[in-house]
Amino acid sequence: MAATLRRTLERPLPRPVHACGRWPSQWLAALPVALIFGPLLPGLWWALLPAVEPSVWHALWADTQWPQAVRATLTSTLLGTALACSFAALLATLNYPGALWLSLQRRLPLLLSVPHAAFAVGLFFLLAPSGWLARGVAQLVGWSSPPDWVTVQDSYGLSLALALAIKESWFLLWVLAAVLGEQAVARQMVMARSLGYNRVQAWALILWPQLVPRLVWPMVAVLAYGLSVVDMAIILGPGTPPTLAVLIWRWLTDPDAALQARGSAAAFLLLAMLLLGTLAARGFWRLLQRRLPYPAGQRKPLRQLAPMRPWLGLHTPLFLTGYAVVAVLLLWSVAQAWFFPALWPEAVSLQSWQQADWAPFWTTLWLALAASLLCLPAVLVWLEWGPQRYNALLYLPLIVPALPLVAGQYAALLHLHLDGTAVALVWSHLLWVLPYMVLTLIGAYRAFDARLMTSARALGCSHLRACLSVKWPILFKPIMAALAVGFAVSVAQYLPTLFAGGGRFVTVTTEAVALSAGGNRRVLAVQALLQIALPLAAFALAALLPYWASRQRKGLR
Repeated sequence: MAATLRRTLERPLPRPVHACGRWPSQWLAALPVALIFGPLLPGLWWALLPAVEPSVWHALWADTQWPQAVRATLTSTLLGTALACSFAALLATLNYPGALWLSLQRRLPLLLSVPHAAFAVGLFFLLAPSGWLARGVAQLVGWSSPPDWVTVQDSYGLSLALALAIKESWFLLWVLAAVLGEQAVARQMVMARSLGYNRVQAWALILWPQLVPRLVWPMVAVLAYGLSVVDMAIILGPGTPPTLAVLIWRWLTDPDAALQARGSAAAFLLLAMLLLGTLAARGFWRLLQRRLPYPAGQRKPLRQLAPMRPWLGLHTPLFLTGYAVVAVLLLWSVAQAWFFPALWPEAVSLQSWQQADWAPFWTTLWLALAASLLCLPAVLVWLEWGPQRYNALLYLPLIVPALPLVAGQYAALLHLHLDGTAVALVWSHLLWVLPYMVLTLIGAYRAFDARLMTSARALGCSHLRACLSVKWPILFKPIMAALAVGFAVSVAQYLPTLFAGGGRFVTVTTEAVALSAGGNRRVLAVQALLQIALPLAAFALAALLPYWASRQRKGLR
């Protein structure tokens, strides 16, 4: 016994293989992500290098379109972002927790499946001087011709700001719903209400000071999208001069090298605007934190909050706008003769659908399927074996204006002689599909009970087999949701399709934006509805397939 104990004590300790053994698996897990992000770095260098010349900046400042483009961009972006954050904050403050909040959550997937370009087309049909709203007013006041009002494509970008506010408020509500679904947040609200604080007090004193720092990146993403949006700006924004993003897009696609360099310099300014806007918002929040009242134990009954009750109906116009957009698109797609001020078409027909060009639909379908299905294994491998401390790098495409990234992608494809190919087109979409899929799936992945994997490993399963047999089947529902989100993101991509595709691939998004410049409204409505139908079908399948797969396993529903 003593000899055995001595040999045991003298035996060298086993090497800690768990730390060093993870490095090969981490690098292998990062390889698909490196293939997506890696070529972008030299591409950005090649695309933005012409902007270092002082003469380029002199030409940019001397351009007569520059001041008005910046004004329209700042107005639409800042106003749209502020309204979107305000709408989402008010709806959450006044309705969570409660039955109305649960009802809002159930409606969000349907509204989020409407792509930005399709929503902009439908809103144009609603707000135009000859649009559906003007026709409704004409029935009351007796107009016989459209009013001479500038309700869309105004020089300040107010209609674009309204579209951004409504569309991005749905996104922020979706993010808030995910955060508010956590047990810790729900317990704090229950504790505050049990202590006698009303709903608004609990939000202002307890929840918002904790939630705002967690919502920084989604709000930055909204700000970045507003600065660099092109498809919605073409449809609803000012025309001459356009917003800064549209102006940069025109310069970068111009064959003149001087104008391309000017576009690169303006892309730098988009990044500077985002940085300044983020720093200003951070400073405003710190100032607000110093002035926030500390919970002093003073309770206020709800009857003292009567002036805020009209805001309780804020959800109605926000959600009705989404439904009205789809309804007016459906009407225009089947309308025959529809003259102002008639509220309904004089005749309906399926002729526009029968004569529709379905080539963009099939191109969008295979492109979105390829992008989302290629990203799915990359996302699963990254979340399981990848270095999680670098997750923030994956979110950069969501919080950086898209134009510099698209220009970098295009420059890399030009140097690789891959521009205008199907491979280049799919790769260009992966840069935006991957972050959204990671963002959708990471919450469910972190909430997974690790004891199930420990039990599987204890029964002799390898890590990969345990994932295939236990973890990923249990996470089938969030995996399908992430796949649907990736599919919808690919459908909505406009700039990557134009740049990487080289004009050789036409999707429903590019076709809808092109038709919005003055094409047939019936054909435009058909293409916009096809753009809506693809994400809607993906979300429907993401909801039905897990239910069907778990029909005999109630715990997985």
